[in-house]
This record gives sequence, C-alpha cells and structure tokens, in this order.
Amino acid sequence: MDANEILEYCLAKKGVTETFPFDQETLVMKVGLKMFLLMSLDKQPLSIAVKTDPEWSLELREKHSQIEGAFHMNKTHWNSVLLEGLKKDLILKMIDHSYELVFRSLTKKVREEIEGK
Repeated sequence: MDANEILEYCLAKKGVTETFPFDQETLVMKVGLKMFLLMSLDKQPLSIAVKTDPEWSLELREKHSQIEGAFHMNKTHWNSVLLEGLKKDLILKMIDHSYELVFRSLTKKVREEIEGK
C-alpha cells in the first residue's frame, strides 16, 4: 500500500480528519480530535503508527519483524508498522482496529455526532 491508498482509506471512515500538528512530513489521522494513525510522508519504505490492544500488539510483534513499539509513543498501545512485506488485509485490519479503539474511547455525545444521530 502507498500513502495515498492509506489516506483515502482513512478519510472514507466517519468523522476522520487529516492534520499536520507536528511538522509538514508527519500526517496524523484523527477521529473526534483523537489520533488513530500517524504516517511519515518523507520516509521510505513507508511506515505508519497505529493504536492496538496491548495483547494484540504483543502477538503482532512476535509474528512480524516489521511491527514494533512506536517511537515517541506509549509502546503498550501504539505500534510502528513498516508496510513493506505485509499483506494489505493485515494493514487494513490494523487501521480499522486503531480507528475503532479510538472511536469507542470518545464520549457518547461525540460518537453520536460523528454517526449523525
């Protein structure tokens, strides 16, 4: 997957915004003003940081050398994922999981606003 595919995939989800809060190279995807994905646009091979359940994080890190604790993030909850060599369905599953974790952490009011209720 490339950066444009990831961007389009994320923006298709409800309530997602793209921001550059740190610098002009680090794209941050948010839902309800909370981060669920970071992507460095100037580094190759492409990597992303996603939030994951701590137990699944350990499993992913054991199975895939491309996945490790995210730099500058809480390594219990965030993984750095080097996309090269990973299957697209696993990458999308991690993005979906990250989005859902963050979405569920939002207040009921914010979740309902995003869902249009």
